Amino acid sequence: MGKRILLIQGHPDATQKHFCHALEEAYAAGATAAGCEVQRIDVSALAFPLLRSQHEWEHGALPASLAPAQAAIKWAEHMVLFFPLWLGDMPALLKGFLEQVARPGFAFSREGKNPLANKGLTGRSARVVVTMGMPALVYRWYFRAHSIKSLERNILGFVGIAPVDETLIGMTGNMDAAAARKWLLALEKLGSRGA
Repeated sequence: MGKRILLIQGHPDATQKHFCHALEEAYAAGATAAGCEVQRIDVSALAFPLLRSQHEWEHGALPASLAPAQAAIKWAEHMVLFFPLWLGDMPALLKGFLEQVARPGFAFSREGKNPLANKGLTGRSARVVVTMGMPALVYRWYFRAHSIKSLERNILGFVGIAPVDETLIGMTGNMDAAAARKWLLALEKLGSRGA
């Protein structure tokens, strides 16, 4: 039996399919063919409020619409997040989703003297797949992939998810069919390895 893999589609536009969706489909096809169990979350299809205070995050109730998402995260051995780079970061809807599901008591515990030692999601790995209009090398080297590093360190790493790998795909607005096919095949191969 293959890995239990959770695919989180973070593109916020529910009105049409984008390259992020095609990449997710390619990954899922590879993972399924290799015998992995695959579950999916489409963040754009979920209704939930944004958190507006620390008190609400710490003590408020998780919206009922996100209980299945937390269960899927707990179930997964490996997670793959797909999203487009917007204003140098993940879209706000995906950030709001992560804020809601990564609450104290689920993603980590504040008990004990060192809250950093009580990570609730250890034993899981992740991959972050990001599309962008600029060349990926420019984002990685000139901008130092700052928002991706923040996601890896301050969200995923903070709750114990490691290792976290990344796939940065640039120039998607000007990508020709041959380049798109190359990326789809690369994602299918990653899926087949559960990586």
